[in-house]
Amino acid sequence: MRTRLFHVCCLLILSLPIFAQNETGNSSIRGTLINAEHQPIASATVRIKEIRKTTLTNNEGLFIIKNLLPGTYSLHISSVGYLSQERQLTVTTDSIVSLTIQLTSTPAELAEVIVSAGRTRETIDQVPSSVSLVGQKTLQQSMNITTNLGDILENRVAGLAPSTGLSSNFGQTLRGRSLLVMVDGVPQSTPLRNGAMDLRALDPAAIERIEVVKGATAIYGNGAAGGLINYFTREPKSNKAFNSQTSAGITGSLVRASNSMGGRLSQLFYGNKGKFSYVTSGVYEQTGEYKDASGDILPPVYGLGETDSYNAFAKLGYEFNKHHKVQATYNFFSSRQTTNYLTVNGDYKTGKKTTAKLGESAGVPQGVRGNHNLGLQFSGNTGIAKTHYDADIYYQSVDNIFFYSETFVDGGISRILSQKKGARLVLNTPVSWKSIETNFTYGLDWQKDITSQPLVDGRIWVPEMNMVNLAPFVQTKLTLLEKLVLKGGMRYEKVTIGVGDYATLPTKNTSTGVVTPSMNVQGGQLRYNAFVSNVGLRYNLSRYFSPYLSFSQGFSVSDIGLVLRSARVNSISKINTEAVIVNNYEAGFVSKFHKIRFEVTGYISKSSLGANSVYQNGSFVVVRSPEKIYGYEIAADMEVSRHMKAGLSYSYVEGKLDADNDGRYDGVKDEYLPGQRISPPKLAGYIDYSVLPGKLNLLLQYTGVMKRDRFARNSSGSYDPYKAPVSPYHLFNISAGYNFSESTSINLGLENLLNENYFTVRSQVGAFNDSYTKGKGAAYRLTLNVKL
Repeated sequence: MRTRLFHVCCLLILSLPIFAQNETGNSSIRGTLINAEHQPIASATVRIKEIRKTTLTNNEGLFIIKNLLPGTYSLHISSVGYLSQERQLTVTTDSIVSLTIQLTSTPAELAEVIVSAGRTRETIDQVPSSVSLVGQKTLQQSMNITTNLGDILENRVAGLAPSTGLSSNFGQTLRGRSLLVMVDGVPQSTPLRNGAMDLRALDPAAIERIEVVKGATAIYGNGAAGGLINYFTREPKSNKAFNSQTSAGITGSLVRASNSMGGRLSQLFYGNKGKFSYVTSGVYEQTGEYKDASGDILPPVYGLGETDSYNAFAKLGYEFNKHHKVQATYNFFSSRQTTNYLTVNGDYKTGKKTTAKLGESAGVPQGVRGNHNLGLQFSGNTGIAKTHYDADIYYQSVDNIFFYSETFVDGGISRILSQKKGARLVLNTPVSWKSIETNFTYGLDWQKDITSQPLVDGRIWVPEMNMVNLAPFVQTKLTLLEKLVLKGGMRYEKVTIGVGDYATLPTKNTSTGVVTPSMNVQGGQLRYNAFVSNVGLRYNLSRYFSPYLSFSQGFSVSDIGLVLRSARVNSISKINTEAVIVNNYEAGFVSKFHKIRFEVTGYISKSSLGANSVYQNGSFVVVRSPEKIYGYEIAADMEVSRHMKAGLSYSYVEGKLDADNDGRYDGVKDEYLPGQRISPPKLAGYIDYSVLPGKLNLLLQYTGVMKRDRFARNSSGSYDPYKAPVSPYHLFNISAGYNFSESTSINLGLENLLNENYFTVRSQVGAFNDSYTKGKGAAYRLTLNVKL
C-alpha cells in the first residue's frame, strides 16, 4: 500500500505547475510554424528564455505570446522530429511582431523519435531509460546480408541475447526475461503459451523502423517482462502519386554450393495523391539447403533452409482534413519448411554434432502457417485543450506448426493457435505554464486473446485459454527548462482467463520410454487484478553528461499453457498460476563528445515470483522461486568522418533464483538461472563506410559471443539441460553496395565471412543430442534494386 501511495504522490507532483509572476507590458509576438511542405506544425513549444514564458502552437501552427515589455528577446522553438531554432526579436512599445517560421525535419537516422516508450511521440533524450532504434537505412543494409530479424537485431541491440539462427527465437531473451513483440503496437507474442516464434512475425521489407524498449514495462500489457520490440510498418514518404521499388536476389552457400541456391523477389509500391496515401508490397523468398562451416547440411528442426516465405502488406490512408485521418493496415506472413531431410542425432558428451540425412519427414511442414494482422486506426486532434487522439481496432491471428516429436504417444506434431481482437484509445494532452511543459497520455486498452496448443491430428495438448484484458492507463511527463524530464505512469490490469475441463495428453520420455498417463483436470476462471507503475528522471545537463534513472514494473501472466499441459492435479485451482510482477531498476547516462555518442546503463530486475521453466523427465515444468537479474550495457556510436560511421556495444547479464525463498541469493540451494534465460556476454560492432560517396558503400559487422560457465557436471559426466557452458565464437559479416544511378543499385552480402566453425549458444547450453547443431557457414546474398 505504501508503494502504491508513493507512486500516486509522484504522479501528483509531476502534474503540479510552478507559478511565477512577471512584470507585464502591452506588446505581443504572433507567429506560425510550418514544415518544408508548408503544412502547420501543431503542439510545438515556443519559449522566451529571458522571462521564461512558454506556449504551444495550435492545430493551425499558430502561437501568440502577450503582455511583453519593450526589449530584445530570444525565441526558442522546438518540436519532436524537427531541428530546434532560436530567433532574436526586438519588441517596441505597444507593438505586435508577426512572423512565419519554417522548421527543418531532423534527418531520419538522427531524429531518434520514438513512440513505444510512452505511447506518444518523443525523442530519446526525453526518455529516462535505455532504448535502441534500428532505422530504415540500417535495416536495409542488414537485409543485404540476411533477412532473419533475429540475426539483424543481435548485432544492433545491446541487451538482446545472441540469435538462434533458427525459426524459433527460444532463448533469445531481452535482459534475461521474455520480451513482447509487436507490429504497429499490436502484440504478436503468445504469452499464454509462448511458442517463441514471434521475432519473425513479418518480413523486414515491410518494416519502416524498429524500436526496442529495454527493461520491464507494462505500458502495452501482458508479456513485456524484459522489454518490448515494436516493428513499425512502411509509410508512404513521398510527394509523388506513384513510386516503385523492386528487389531481386539470389542466395547460397560459399562452402558447398550444391542445392544451396535460393532466391528472393520483393516489390513495393507507394505514393500520395491528394488526401489519399498508400503502401503495398509483396515478398517471396525461397532458401536452399543451409550448410555449416564444413559444408554439411544443417538439421531440419526449426531450420530456415529449404523454406518458402511469403509476405503481403498493404496500408491505405485517407486524410479527411488537416485534423483527422484514417488508416487501414493488413499484413500476412507465412514461412514454412519443406525438406527431404531427417535429423541425425549427435552426441553432446563426445562433441559430435547433430546432422541431417535424406529421408521423408513425418507430418506437415513446420513453421508459420499464417500470421495475419488487420488494423483500422483513426487519429487527429479533438479540438479540446490541444488534445491529440489515436483510436484503433485490430485483429491478429497466428498458426505456428512445430516439428514431429516422439514425446507424444504414437508421435505427433503440435501447433499454437492464437487469435487476438482488441481496441485502444490513446489521448495526449499537452499543458504549458511559464517555463513548465507537461504532457498527459491516457487511455484504455481492451483485448480478447484465445490461445491453445493442439496437435495437428486434433488431440489437445493445451486447451483453449480465453483471456479478456481491460486496462486503463495514464502517463505524464514534466519538462523543466528543457533539461529536467520527470516521467511517471500507472496502469491497472484486469485479466480474466477461462479454461474449460480438459484431459492432459499422455507423453513419453524418449530416453527411458516411461509414459506419463493422462489426467482429467477441472477447468475454471483465473482472475488477475494488478496496479503497475513507473517513474523516471532524466537530467539533460549538457551534451557531455545526461544521466537518468527509473523504476518500472512489468505484468506478465506466466506461460499458463506450459503449466496446464503438465498438470498433475485434478483442478486448475490447485495449480500455481499467479501472475509475475517484475520490478526493474535502471540507471545510466549519455555523453556526446563532438561526433561520439556514448551510453552506459546498469539495471537490476527482481520478481518475488519467478516463471523459470526447467526441463525434467522429458518435459518442461515451471519453477516459481523468486528471481534477481542484473547487468549492464555499454554502447558507443561515432561519426569517424563525413563518410564513415562506426559503433560498438557490450552486454553483460547475470541472474539467480532464490530456491529456498529466504530473500537472499547466496544460499546452498540458490543457483544461477539457466542458459535459455541468461545469455553469455556479447560484443557487437559495425563500420559503415562510403568508399565512393553516392556510389560504393561498405558495411562490416561483428558479433562476438563470450564464455559463460556457471554449472557443474551431473553424475553422468555431462550437463543438465540448459545448464551447459558456452564456448566463445566470433562472427563477421560484410556487404558492398554499388549505385549505378539514383534508381539502380547492386548489393553483395557475405554472412559469416571467415566461415567460423561454431556451435550456437542455444545448442551449447541445451546439451541435447538432437539439437547439438552448428551455426550457419559462409553464405552469400546478391541483390539488384530498381527504383522508379
